[in-house]
Amino acid sequence: MADWSRRRFLRTGAVATAGSLSACQTWTIGGAARAHVVVVGGGFAGATAAKFIRCYDPTIDVTLIEPKSAYITCPASNWTLAGLLKPAQLQVDYRALVDHYQVRLIGDRVAAIDADRRELVLADGDSLRYDRLVLAPGIDFDWQAIAGYDAEMAERFPHAWQAGLQTELLIRQIQALPDGGRVLICAPPDPYRCPPGPYERASLIAFWLKQHKPRAKVVILDPKTGFSKQKLFESGWRRHFGYGTPAASIEWLSIANNPVVRLEAAGRAVVTDFGDRYTGDVLNIIPPQRAGRIAAQAGLTDGGGWCPVDPWTNRSRFNEFIHVIGDAADYAPIPKSAFAANSEAKVCARAVVDLLNGRPPTEPHWLNTCYSLIAPDHGISVAMVYRLNAGRITPVPGAGGVSADSPAAAALEAGYAVAAYRNLRKDTFE
Repeated sequence: MADWSRRRFLRTGAVATAGSLSACQTWTIGGAARAHVVVVGGGFAGATAAKFIRCYDPTIDVTLIEPKSAYITCPASNWTLAGLLKPAQLQVDYRALVDHYQVRLIGDRVAAIDADRRELVLADGDSLRYDRLVLAPGIDFDWQAIAGYDAEMAERFPHAWQAGLQTELLIRQIQALPDGGRVLICAPPDPYRCPPGPYERASLIAFWLKQHKPRAKVVILDPKTGFSKQKLFESGWRRHFGYGTPAASIEWLSIANNPVVRLEAAGRAVVTDFGDRYTGDVLNIIPPQRAGRIAAQAGLTDGGGWCPVDPWTNRSRFNEFIHVIGDAADYAPIPKSAFAANSEAKVCARAVVDLLNGRPPTEPHWLNTCYSLIAPDHGISVAMVYRLNAGRITPVPGAGGVSADSPAAAALEAGYAVAAYRNLRKDTFE
């Protein structure tokens, strides 16, 4: 196998050709009074919305509320597990939004939303009025779904589905794995952030183990009957990891209708609804997910824990002055991805500008692309364009699909993956 260094991996992306994201072009829709939009959450959805509202109409004041001074991207966090990136290379900040786009940044948390008064209460006790609120709180976890597994236990058995310290913990545990040991990944049920993520993670852990601990194995426990880009993943696993043979270093087990319901921490085991028990030296438990907590506290979630929205305007079904975007919102069939969040945020930014200036919102369309790495030189992707059809978000026929299953395509897609990540970061935060 080629000696894939971190420098070579990044250089591959630098020369790759990838579709560029739309640049921010300033254009103003006239308005007499200065309106104030507050954006809550500084991830790919929130940061994009704050930036593009200012681009589309610089007369609108925009405040971004985000407690962290720097953001750690979940996209590309799996790459750190294979040593392709260092965790520090996932970090971005908000300096460009503040300096170049004059977004006001408040480093605090939202404690409460008074929707009737259109007012936020911050954790420090200050309040903030808004004309329109854009909520991008990301995900929270359903800690009730797996008995014995909660936020405290995640410090021993990481989910690493919110990048940062959790990612670094998982890296350390994988590197400490005994040769011949087992990494057990418990995938979540639909819907969840980044549908291909657990399978890219398994791939890149297996890639690192093949080089450093060749007798070790990755096992995926999946409550679903199938998963995103499954044929491409399985083809890559056969090529690189002996998938489907007794010597395979990746195994995928569908436990549909028999989900993991309990963690036995002392035995490093999980137990399913039917009582089946699975053990691992490293347990990567990714719990079921729902919208970020503030969305539920504000009464913006439905029975499934997500935020239903009007796709034309991104407005909450429960409040006409609050827009919800990103992973917290229900944009099905659009998946919960960073690329989709960026696309949703641009649609939202245009709708907010139109509404504040008394214009009918522009008809929306959305784009999603998800790249995954099976190995540093083997990438795969899925893409789709979406439009409204009779009020429902619908894939445009013939406007998407998955990448080709061939060695030549896989090599190109690996480069595209790196370039797409860089472009998405730039389009969002710079």
